[in-house]
Amino acid sequence: MADKAFDTLFQAASAARAHAHVPYSHFPVGAAIRTPDGRIHAGCNVENAAYPQSQCAEATAIGIMVAAGGKAIEEIVVIGGEAGDTLLCTPCGGCRQRIREFARGDTKIHVCGPEGLRMTTTLDALLPHSFGPENLRD
Repeated sequence: MADKAFDTLFQAASAARAHAHVPYSHFPVGAAIRTPDGRIHAGCNVENAAYPQSQCAEATAIGIMVAAGGKAIEEIVVIGGEAGDTLLCTPCGGCRQRIREFARGDTKIHVCGPEGLRMTTTLDALLPHSFGPENLRD
């Protein structure tokens, strides 16, 4: 993919992945979000000896986006696995719901390995018939 916006997201996710704290799984993941105003927010997974307290890369990136005043996800890249893997590292169920809080159904989610793009999908494809903020509005 020769898309400068994608390349920028990929580089940010890759740089964040390099800082992942993964002493237990040894499975680093990086994520980068582009907001509608073009800002990039990246995060990595952070494991904890008390496993349920660990945090996914997507959750980290979303928290950083919100802390910086962002309210919407325009596009996201997730990088996981090793070069040459055939398996996809898609957002987990919890992260799909976290992404849903800030993204539209047609938001692009690029699933990558360290070598580059493996698949592009949408939030609706990953989380069909989802429950979101509009379900709670009058």
